[in-house]
Amino acid sequence: MALFGRRVRIGDLLVSQGLITEKQLETALEEQKIRKTKLGETLMALGYISQQDFADVLSKQLGIESVDLHTVGLQDAAIALVPEDIMKKYELVPFAIDEHNSNILLVAMADPMYLPAIDDVSLITNMEVRPYFAPAAQIAVQLDRMFGKKQAMEAAAQYQKEHAEEFLTEEEEANTDVDNAPIVKIVRTMLEQAVRQGASDIHIEPLERVLRVRYRIDGALREVMDYNTTLLPAMVARVKIMSGLDISEKRKPQDGRLTLNVDNKEYDVRVSILPTVFGEKTVMRLTAKDGLSKDKKYLGLTPEDEARLDGILQNPHGIILVTGPTGSGKSTTCYTVLSELNREEVNIITVEDPVEANVNGVNQVQVNVKADLTFASALRSILRQDPDIIMIGEIRDGETAGIAVKASITGHLVISTLHTNSTAASITRLIDMGVEPYLIGDSVVGIIAQRLVRKLCPACKRARTANDKEKKLLGISPFNEQVIYDPVGCEACGGIGYKGRTAIYEIMPITNKIRANIHDRVTAEELKNVAVSEGMNTLRMAAAQKVMEGVTSISEMVKVAYEAE
Repeated sequence: MALFGRRVRIGDLLVSQGLITEKQLETALEEQKIRKTKLGETLMALGYISQQDFADVLSKQLGIESVDLHTVGLQDAAIALVPEDIMKKYELVPFAIDEHNSNILLVAMADPMYLPAIDDVSLITNMEVRPYFAPAAQIAVQLDRMFGKKQAMEAAAQYQKEHAEEFLTEEEEANTDVDNAPIVKIVRTMLEQAVRQGASDIHIEPLERVLRVRYRIDGALREVMDYNTTLLPAMVARVKIMSGLDISEKRKPQDGRLTLNVDNKEYDVRVSILPTVFGEKTVMRLTAKDGLSKDKKYLGLTPEDEARLDGILQNPHGIILVTGPTGSGKSTTCYTVLSELNREEVNIITVEDPVEANVNGVNQVQVNVKADLTFASALRSILRQDPDIIMIGEIRDGETAGIAVKASITGHLVISTLHTNSTAASITRLIDMGVEPYLIGDSVVGIIAQRLVRKLCPACKRARTANDKEKKLLGISPFNEQVIYDPVGCEACGGIGYKGRTAIYEIMPITNKIRANIHDRVTAEELKNVAVSEGMNTLRMAAAQKVMEGVTSISEMVKVAYEAE
């Protein structure tokens, strides 16, 4: 059992402050042995205490302040004083030298009460150490920024040196490289860095003269590394082995998946490998195992939108559609809705391609085209399984749409996604698929259209007054003064000006008036106007609201609004 220090035990302190119970402490100590993490980190991971409460206890009871490594600005002179291996061993980052006393080193620590770490740093630097608390995840991100690229380049150089004089056949090369330590290290480091930087996808791209690695962060691709093209066969072979693919097959596309554990959190990684003219390109999509099943309050809904969604979810049967382009957060919304409806007395069955997250208490079916298990064929079987709620990963064709409509009319609640730009356009898409308007009006109970917009970095966003053109875009009077914000870029956001994303929604319950208009085959524009007259906020209106609240920029709003109009 690891303790936080020799003098004070943090668990006992938290119990004495009434922040956790004795039972919770016992559970956390048992869990700590399994996770091999600090006690405070374990308590936060279990949800027993918030990061802020933990920091407050350290500050008020022990005089240990906390620091935000994303915004503090690290001093090179401080970092240079402590060796890399010591930082990693003790999970700490020296971030500054005290401005009033040059003999005091300020050190951010995941465990600021661990005296052996403080003693070692003090001995190495010959300075007094003043510990600060910083979350382990923040420290991991900073260590990655400082040493991740260096480690990867060292591993790449080691690999090239070891293989400089080897001449193997392609198959021998693939099999040899799989167990090669430098390649294992490169791929592992790449995955860990991507997770810590908040990437949703990793692209490993063979170009004519270089092997490029890019991460998709907040919807935009960023180049993070380039390697010599000689590493490509080994790197692809390593990914194939990890995801259960055929390493000898290099001419056909392959799809697989693997599970990754980073900082005691599980991630599901979907792997796609595609042959290109310069070699096999690999794309890996990262999803936190618990990232899709969010509580509804974390979706970013306004109170009005949440009330509309709650109203839609009250329907005992019918179709609920979630629409938007790829990467707009539809899966997260669908899983959140499922979690909201998941109760002991209902039978929920899903058919997905692929199953993106496992949900307790839900029967999930994965499409398998080779076995002739398509959305349509799976749905026919599902209807004989006595379901109350059915989730269809995507309505792709008229056959699937027809079965979904029949299922909803016969008393089932059906949740599915569509690739359309707006709520109203979803109705016309179903008509184009061959579903009769009267069936759509009788079956669909609500449509949710959504997009993801990048959030401005709070540390560096710059305020200014909107001009007349921008006021027109925002839908406000040119005589009203409106403050908006522009992205700038700083150390906290990696120089991008944005940090994280939030969702905007257009939620359209199918009211009697809208149902009558669907029966009359009115255009999507007319349907939208009817919905707006009944209080619906369009995606453009939702984006404009985020701009006026200072959450996002006018350029992000324009990008989303023009896609949605």
